Parts: sequence; structure tokens; C-alpha cells
Amino acid sequence: MKRLAFVVVCFAAVLATAQGPFDGTWKTKADSIQAPPKTDQYKVGDGRYACLTCAPKVDVKADGTDQKVTGNPYVDSENVKVTGDRSIETTEKKDGKVVGTGKLTVSPDNQTMTVKWTFANTNGKAGEGTSVLKRVGAAPASGNMVTGEWRFDSLPAATDNTMMFTFKSSPDGITYEAATGENYTAKVDGKDYPYKGDPGTTSVSLKKINDRTLEETDKRDGKVINVSRITVSADGKTLAVVSDDKLHHQVWKATAEKQETASGK
Repeated sequence: MKRLAFVVVCFAAVLATAQGPFDGTWKTKADSIQAPPKTDQYKVGDGRYACLTCAPKVDVKADGTDQKVTGNPYVDSENVKVTGDRSIETTEKKDGKVVGTGKLTVSPDNQTMTVKWTFANTNGKAGEGTSVLKRVGAAPASGNMVTGEWRFDSLPAATDNTMMFTFKSSPDGITYEAATGENYTAKVDGKDYPYKGDPGTTSVSLKKINDRTLEETDKRDGKVINVSRITVSADGKTLAVVSDDKLHHQVWKATAEKQETASGK
């Protein structure tokens, strides 16, 4: 969940022209995010916390101490503290440094969960926001109400740097940079190029579909983890993004708006 806004701003690609239609600074519209039907599944009880749909899955003690986790390039320890019958707090670390936190609180009717999250990138840049999830199916008869299946509903708050990114094209290729520092420079030739600033993405390739649509393929150590198609509108003011998350087997959609420069262009 915390990675949601991070994961949306990294959908990217532009045409390799002196001034392509994708060039400029863009901001993802929070109210445009369309979540897949697939749910997030959590279990809190018997002194443990489990995220059954995380990739990789998480199953650790929920006693407020750092627990080692493996297989996740972003996190190597998870700290979960049960703060009430309807709430927990999480802290993720990498190499001893905090890279993410979450405060998960379920509403009194047990149908809505609010997640206040923060993250810190490897370059030191940080962001925060609030996500709202809706319960799918029945709430548990007893125990912690975080337990159950949840589907993303909305993103009522997020710092600008989690939602903004910039493209710049040149004869040598396309440069993408998120406001949180992740970046790459790649040619639109289908070949792999280094992806920097994201421990979970090591390379990127770009493929032209038509004059206003490109396909970006992200890889981790040679394995495809995400494929996005990005289409710029005829008036050049919006980007429509469809992202196929291969790790979680789900598709996200969102729209970004072009930001005006100081000159108003």
C-alpha cells in the first residue's frame, strides 16, 4: 500500500525527439487511480502479523521488535506493533535505516481501513501520504480487525514529490526522473538500460507503439516485473497510464496532468 503512490509515479516513457509530446513535468492525479479487483490480505493474531499477498509474503512476530525478512530488495527487517483491536503500526528498515512506516486503522464499522504511510528512498528523499482501503467480505468475528481482505479505494493525501516526474528527450535518448530521485536515460530501441535509484528495478527498455504511445518494461536482474503503456492525449495535457504489475499479477490505471512551467508553457 505504501508503495502504491511510489509505484504510480514511476510509470514512465517518452518519445526520443528534440521536443517530444511527453516532455515536461507531470503530476499523477490521485483521484484518477483505478485499482485492480485483486485484494490485499492481512492476518494479525496469536502474536504474529502476515501479509499474504505481499511479494514476497511476510510472516513475522508482531511484538514491536525488528524481524528479519528476506527476498525483498527494499526491506530487510519488519517491525510490527499491535496498538489496538483495530490498529497496528509497521516500520520497515534496510541496512538499519528506516525506509517506510505505516499506521493502519480500521473504522468502527470495520469496513474501512486508513493507512498513513511514509517512505524514504535510498537517496534520502522522503514522502508521505494517506491511503483508504475498503473491506472485501466479512470482518473477522473476533481478534484484530486489520485481519481480512482489503481493496484500494482512494488516495486522499500524498506529498507532491510522490506524484511528480519529469521527461526530457534528446537525440541520445530519453531521460526520466521522479521527484523522489529514481531515474534512467534510455533509447527507444527495445534494449535494456540501467534504472537508477530504485533497489527493486535494475533495468528498463522502451518500445514505440505509435507517435503518442510507448511501452516501458521494467526488470529486476533480468526478470520482467512491470510493463506499462503510456499514451499522451491529443492536446498534450494528460498521460493515460496502464501498468501491468507482474509481481502481484494486477493492473493499475492512472492519469497524469502536465504542469505549467514558469513561462506558462
